[in-house]
Amino acid sequence: MEELIEQLKAQIIEVLNLEDMTPADIDANAPLFGEGLGLDSIDVLELIVMLEKEYGIRLSNPAEGKAIFASVATIADYVSKNRKK
Repeated sequence: MEELIEQLKAQIIEVLNLEDMTPADIDANAPLFGEGLGLDSIDVLELIVMLEKEYGIRLSNPAEGKAIFASVATIADYVSKNRKK
């Protein structure tokens, strides 16, 4: 799981163009929205596309998104259980 978390951190930095950050700068349990990384709804769309492209995951229920994208750790947990690639 730790390897997946580090991979996701690097992908988030790349997809969202967070040039000033490294994976070490992202706390896996910190919120991605608000006081955490401060992501917004556009960023979520980018992450959804990334999950589909990289892991073959399609979010069928948008209401799940808030729980899935709470932190890098919650994304990693979801990916580990639902990945197709």
